[in-house]
Amino acid sequence: MKLISKPGKGHLQGFLGYLRDQEKSLHTIEKYQRDCQKFLEFCAGQALCKDLVISYKEQLKAEYRTVSVNSMLAAVNHFLCYIGREDCRVQQIKVQRRIFCDEKEELTKQEYQRLLQTAKKAGKRRLFLVLQTICGTGIRVSELQHITVEAVKRGRAVVECKNKQRVILIPEKLKAILTQFIRDKGIKKGPVFTDKGGVPLNRTKIWRLMKRLSIAAGVDTAKVFPHNLRHLFARTFYAAQHDIARLADLLGHSSIETTRIYMLTTFRECFHQISNLGLIV
Repeated sequence: MKLISKPGKGHLQGFLGYLRDQEKSLHTIEKYQRDCQKFLEFCAGQALCKDLVISYKEQLKAEYRTVSVNSMLAAVNHFLCYIGREDCRVQQIKVQRRIFCDEKEELTKQEYQRLLQTAKKAGKRRLFLVLQTICGTGIRVSELQHITVEAVKRGRAVVECKNKQRVILIPEKLKAILTQFIRDKGIKKGPVFTDKGGVPLNRTKIWRLMKRLSIAAGVDTAKVFPHNLRHLFARTFYAAQHDIARLADLLGHSSIETTRIYMLTTFRECFHQISNLGLIV
């Protein structure tokens, strides 16, 4: 087999086709496409070698947070394996597990409620319900399209993602307000949340709507994005139930270790916990 020294768009398209054959989610494929495209732009026709990939890694380290660097390198390493250049793969950055999160990153329940109040006051009923649907069920934003008229009637939605199937439970209060919304809008079937053309709201559209809402509500825009609603659901559920195994099932995680990331407390909470252990006389 001829050694590929200058990968290009053709190789990338082949890689994306391979990911589709592997039944990777659309979100995963889009992310790999962005990450690998960025890598190819960095290469700019240079002969592929490990030193070049290491240089790319150093550039990423200078521009992005560690977690983002590792995520982007994972995509590049996968691409390199696909084109038969395992010799050019680089190691990800080793990170010690954090025991608490940055308060600036996590959306609080009070801030979430402020977002809801602002959306309701501004008459943004659809967005008001989108926020509650994501935060009240813990679904991924890409799974919002599975909240259909039929799912609301049943009180549960079935989602297939990453070659596995899980059931998303729709709480009674949420079911009631979604049912009323469906009646008022005259939605007969299919996804509940769509644009004017009947197309399900996508991640980009929801992200933009949330950013505008955060400004109006006076909540830090850096905290307001769909996945943080999922985090808030996870933290709230665990605080009430202390059942990480059940939470992992609800979130659709294959590994409890992934779920643990969602359980990080803030520094202030962690400080309060150790200060109240009663071990200092």
